[in-house]
Amino acid sequence: MNDPEEHKEEPARQGPSFADLVSDLVSALTGLIRSEARLVHAEIVEAGQQVARGLELMAGGALFLVVALLVLVQAGVIALAMLVGPLWASVIVGVALALIGLILILVGRNRVRAARLVPQRTLEQTGRDIRLAKEQM
Repeated sequence: MNDPEEHKEEPARQGPSFADLVSDLVSALTGLIRSEARLVHAEIVEAGQQVARGLELMAGGALFLVVALLVLVQAGVIALAMLVGPLWASVIVGVALALIGLILILVGRNRVRAARLVPQRTLEQTGRDIRLAKEQM
């Protein structure tokens, strides 16, 4: 009737097993590495696009400067030939184009300088993740 085997209590389980914890850790680390890789990729693409936009503006500025040079050369020719009205018209157009070109180049250069080619946010996030992982262990 009172069999000692019947009343023998099994030890209560205290949370997940070691294997479960290791599996969860590996899964979490894998997910973290994947998300960090996506973040690095996104930052590099963003920086590349910013550089491309700056270079486009600089190329546009260079084109305007070439046109300005041609107009100023034409103005010099007209000045030597006539020394009247067409000279000033050519000079005004040439100077205006030169200013436009210079402005485009300066704006483009500033955009290229402002581009962050180092994935700073990813580096900061990775540092935080490493600190958090060390604290958890």
